[in-house]
Amino acid sequence: MPHRDLIALRQEIETLSLRNQQLESQLRQHQDHDLAIYRFLFDTMDEGFCIIEFFDGPHGPLSDYVHVMANAAYAKHAGIPNVVGQKLREMVPEEADDWVARYGAVLRTGQPLQFEQELVATGRVLSITTFRVEPAQRRQVAVLFKDVTERRKAELALRQLNDELEQRISAALAERRLFAELIDHGTINVYVIDMQMRWLAINRQARQDFQTMYGSVPEVGDSLPAFLNDHPDERDLVLPLWQRALAGEQFIETGTFAQRPYELHFNALRDHDGNVQGAYLFAYDITERVKEQQRLANAEQALRQAQKMEAVGQLSGGIAHDFNNLLGGIINAQELMQRRLDQQRYAALAPLLELSCQSAQRASALVHRLLAFSRQQTLQPLATDVAVLVDSMQALVRPVISHAISLRSEFVDDLWPTYIDPPQLESALLNLCINARDAMPAGGTIDIRGDNISLDSEQAQPLGMPAGDYVRLSVADTGHGMSEAVAARAIDPFFSTKPPGRGTGLGLSMTYGFVRQSGGQLRLLSSPGQGTRVELYLPRHHEQPAAPVRPNPGKTAANSHPSGQRIVLVEDQAALRLVVGEALRELGYEVEAFENGAAALAHMHKCEQPDLLLSDIGLPEGLNGHQVAERCRQIFPQLKVLFITGYDESAALGDGQLLPGTSILTKPFELHALAERVGHLLENEVC
Repeated sequence: MPHRDLIALRQEIETLSLRNQQLESQLRQHQDHDLAIYRFLFDTMDEGFCIIEFFDGPHGPLSDYVHVMANAAYAKHAGIPNVVGQKLREMVPEEADDWVARYGAVLRTGQPLQFEQELVATGRVLSITTFRVEPAQRRQVAVLFKDVTERRKAELALRQLNDELEQRISAALAERRLFAELIDHGTINVYVIDMQMRWLAINRQARQDFQTMYGSVPEVGDSLPAFLNDHPDERDLVLPLWQRALAGEQFIETGTFAQRPYELHFNALRDHDGNVQGAYLFAYDITERVKEQQRLANAEQALRQAQKMEAVGQLSGGIAHDFNNLLGGIINAQELMQRRLDQQRYAALAPLLELSCQSAQRASALVHRLLAFSRQQTLQPLATDVAVLVDSMQALVRPVISHAISLRSEFVDDLWPTYIDPPQLESALLNLCINARDAMPAGGTIDIRGDNISLDSEQAQPLGMPAGDYVRLSVADTGHGMSEAVAARAIDPFFSTKPPGRGTGLGLSMTYGFVRQSGGQLRLLSSPGQGTRVELYLPRHHEQPAAPVRPNPGKTAANSHPSGQRIVLVEDQAALRLVVGEALRELGYEVEAFENGAAALAHMHKCEQPDLLLSDIGLPEGLNGHQVAERCRQIFPQLKVLFITGYDESAALGDGQLLPGTSILTKPFELHALAERVGHLLENEVC
């Protein structure tokens, strides 16, 4: 080749080399520029990015990886700084197997993967996109991720809220269904009406009861007044109650409908703003409750009567002693009278007769007080002089207490009256005296005192009473007293420290109940070895007690009755039949006496109407006195009747009432009292 051609070729080669260098320089500049751009994007991108490279480790082939590249956002999203060069099993050993399994699958298959997973070490939830870096021999995987912890929390909270709402809705619907079932299948009558008194709702029980009572079944939309037009009495009772509820009132009433008692709970139906939109009623059939209340009342009455009878048992021994003494005086006086008659010492008969009569009257009074005390009776409060009552009942109290016990009573001269039931107070005092006696087995003293006391608010508040004037009646003993624990329970029903069979434990509780019903209070003061004092505070009454009417035994009624009036006498006791008959004949009456009701009725059928039927109530066989009187009045409707009985008058009456032209005289009676009562009846003055 010519030299000139070689030179040209060399120059061309040099030119091409220079050109190549320029191109390489430009390429490097472009590459550096692109790399700078990529590095800038890599370092400033919001998502975390890293490249991991797998290697064989102690746990097996490709069982670990190292971070060969990571951008600045890695630490922001993953929460782990300076991750380049760190090995997985050194960073998060507890989680390593899970991450190796995830990225290992991408390395083996070359398939990209998207998933969300919590990085437990930092508590971050990451949304990850990962793919293999080619060629596969490099064992590298690229990971692009973002922290979605807050989004996951929000989604979880939203999911929980949705679940909760669904549960609440389901619960509300179930509750609504349950309430609907309960209301519709319950035994309560439920009515709801609007302002025009048209039904908005009515449950099954209400429909049934309404049909039973009124013969028709209301439906939603029907008018309540229209349904009650055929029942004006109940319409006039019910509609005003509904009008009160529609006016916004909430209240409870009781009433009887179709002979069944109901408790009515009325209330207004209001909207969210409180405006009345209607009214509703819950009506409860209280038949069983009324029956139970009656059973409880009967049981309480039975308990009261049992307590009375226990007291009567306490009385019996002492009364037998006193009664035998009285009978002994009567019998002995009669024996002496017979001797004086035989001796014709007539002047000596008068004092013996007086003694016999007084003993008989005392015995009669004792029996009547015992009957009045023991009988069942309705409370009948009246103005009472407590001092007089206590004085009159000492004949009942003294036989009960031991001879070793002294009974004393003291009252202020101007003791105020109180408004109580006298037999109940007698029962209370007798029980207090029995308790005092049992607390003093070796003897002692019982003091009954009464005074007036005015309590202001400060004094009355500890006693649980209003301020005012009270009669304070106290029963104090010198017995062994009570501990604080026993005293605290002393008025509890059935509480007793006495041995079995010695008491019911009802005495103090019934006394407390009686005093509280009378508007007063019971106060118990006691300590061991210091005795016991029970104070009864009874409200002052401003009306004076009525003075007892005392018969005048000297007054005779012989001249006040015309002679010839006919009396039919029915008395099974021969002695009394003889005495009563003779006494009436001496007064000028014609007396036809019979031993039993059958004989008297047989006589009535064949004689003219008598002026009076005088009959004992407690005839032993056949008809009793009430039945005799009823049958005699079937024959003679205007026949006047006087019953005589050995029972207390209230007990003889029972639950009945005296008919016009009828009266009762209790045995034993004085002849002048019999004459007066017969005279009043025959003169049309019914006693």
